[in-house]
Amino acid sequence: MAQIFESLVIRHTHRLPAPEGSAGEGTVAARQFDAVLASVGFKLSAELLERLSGLSEAAVMHTARRTLRVVREMVGDHVRHNAYFIDFPANVPGTEDFWMRCVAEACGDKASRGSHPRQLSRQLTRGAVNLLGLPAYGRYQHTYQEMLAAQDELIASAGDRITVLHLGRDLEDELDDLYLALAASTTPLNEDDLRDLKILAQHRALGPRPEAIPVREIRAVINEARLNVGADLLLDTVTDVLRLACALSGGDVTLQEPTRFRTLPRPLRRGLLAGLDAVVAANPASLADVHAHRERFKRLGERLHPHEYPQWPHAADVFAVARGEKEARSLGSRIEELLDASDVLGAVELLGSAPGRLFRALDLLLRVAADQEERDAVIAAASRAAPDVSGRVVLSVREHLHNRARESGRPRIFVNRRGRAWVTPDLRPPVPAGDRDRLIAVLDAEIRRRLPAPGRLLLDPDVLDVALPLSGRATAAGLGVLPRGSISPVDGEQLRFFVYWKETERRTDFDLSALMLRADYRTDSWLSYTSLRGVGGRHSGDITEAPDGASEFIELSLDRVRGTFIVPQVNIFAGEGFEEVEESFFGFMLRDREQKGRPFEPATVRMKSELRGVGRVALPLVFRRGDDGRWHAKWLHLYLRGVSEGNRVEENQASVSMVVRALVEREQLTVRYLTGLMSDGAAPMEHRDGETLPDGPVTYIGLVRPQGLHPDSRVITLENLRDLIPG
Repeated sequence: MAQIFESLVIRHTHRLPAPEGSAGEGTVAARQFDAVLASVGFKLSAELLERLSGLSEAAVMHTARRTLRVVREMVGDHVRHNAYFIDFPANVPGTEDFWMRCVAEACGDKASRGSHPRQLSRQLTRGAVNLLGLPAYGRYQHTYQEMLAAQDELIASAGDRITVLHLGRDLEDELDDLYLALAASTTPLNEDDLRDLKILAQHRALGPRPEAIPVREIRAVINEARLNVGADLLLDTVTDVLRLACALSGGDVTLQEPTRFRTLPRPLRRGLLAGLDAVVAANPASLADVHAHRERFKRLGERLHPHEYPQWPHAADVFAVARGEKEARSLGSRIEELLDASDVLGAVELLGSAPGRLFRALDLLLRVAADQEERDAVIAAASRAAPDVSGRVVLSVREHLHNRARESGRPRIFVNRRGRAWVTPDLRPPVPAGDRDRLIAVLDAEIRRRLPAPGRLLLDPDVLDVALPLSGRATAAGLGVLPRGSISPVDGEQLRFFVYWKETERRTDFDLSALMLRADYRTDSWLSYTSLRGVGGRHSGDITEAPDGASEFIELSLDRVRGTFIVPQVNIFAGEGFEEVEESFFGFMLRDREQKGRPFEPATVRMKSELRGVGRVALPLVFRRGDDGRWHAKWLHLYLRGVSEGNRVEENQASVSMVVRALVEREQLTVRYLTGLMSDGAAPMEHRDGETLPDGPVTYIGLVRPQGLHPDSRVITLENLRDLIPG
């Protein structure tokens, strides 16, 4: 268990809990450890190297073995990345030549044709051959070791990625800090972080807890751990209890997916019913919340048997409302009735009791207001309610209003909590510009009021265009992954994408493709298994099954690419989905033109993200060439529905183009916006890698933590970027 906890700390913080062991002379072993780490793009901080050097050689080697397993998985080097073409990217044949070679080999090799030579002959007679059935197609024709022998060793470059591992505190202290940081997050966590929090909560259920747990699904995970050990629960709505019931049944605590409630032991049933009773007794109006999840509450009641517990009558009322036997009118129905009667002022007054609902309805209220007096009332109500609205919602509305001025006539994109994206025409009437600007000023003032005084603010310029993580679900788990909408520079000559997947039960075929678009988002060309060579690019070859895992690659010479956009995508051609396979991830590498190396070299990996979405087409990010010729990446983390079988880049280019355009042309609130408010117009200090750091404590915001910061500094990096979002 200690190894699991240690891996959590390393992945989330890039700190290695203080290594333990007998004292000794471990300098040589520590430097060897550092050298091996460099081969996968990591290194030890000077402080950590010194700590390890004072331990025995055996203690250093024990630490090294555990740590290397974790960092190799972080970068995707824990699996074997083979390529169909043994010396990719060299000697990739033309598509037609390759297919003809496969057919010729099938015709000339009786053993490979098995017992179906007539079937192949009939296909050739008809002029159409099933490529998937050819023995040489879609299956590795060489071993991983043979591929390594055919490839050159990596030529190290100054541009290779280096991720520093810092010295942490004792493991228990690091676990406490990580648990409290995740539990107190002001934004929802992604599925992987929520799973990690569950592990920590089970270990820390009776320990310290944050002063506030603002995100409801996080509260559900913590309540599950507390209920299992008999601790008091953190409940103030009936929906909190419903989320807890979903957690106990292994279901979705976000309530986006249906949950099959299990038959729970009597102690857990009593805990849920007592919680429901206490919530309703304290606030009878909370019964109105039942309507939002009526069917779920009905099914839950069938499992809890509230009639067996007459001591909790308020809990029974919850299920009576769900069955329609007791009336509890919802706020939504009352608001809808007022708006149907064109009573905007009445709706505004009623929404004053629900600040979050008011903020989510601001656009609608401003659009349906009959005159300036009603719009003034809406803005005044928003100003009064702003201090009681979560920082995440205030920032989301601020971002919405900024784009509202720019969306007229443009497609409107929707993205659900699972990353599924779809685009529709924007048919909404505009919000009056003057009222929109007044409301934006109110929101800016509220955010500025909540931000802490930064003291000496030190910024890495590369972090300024990173989008604020208003939801952790907008960011996939992985290494070097930025929130949806972030923009980051691409400094390299050779861009290489990779995808890895391993099927669970059924034959599964993922296809890595790259769609090149012109400035007007029309298709220029693509690379895929149907187009192995294109302008400036090579595809590593199609793999059609992955019982032992499989990889595909695409390499592009950026100065030879036509068009303005490069859109890598992963299409599920057949088999299991992204959430069904045993493992799947995507990433990209950057290399110098003359830099040799194997198809997968961890030291050149700039980003590796898990593929976990409900669609059949994954769009991790898009690369855009600016007017100055430089390339930048904009992060998407999107999934398209696709079709059940046979997804191909040729078939989905129109839908991909629409989604890419909608998100590329949308502007997210970034770190630049928030630090501008934080510094109140004063220019903060900038710091680039290698520059001298200030002597005293600072508030540092950057992509990675630099070595040598004052120990009392507040540090915000990608690992804890959510801490920027005020509560």
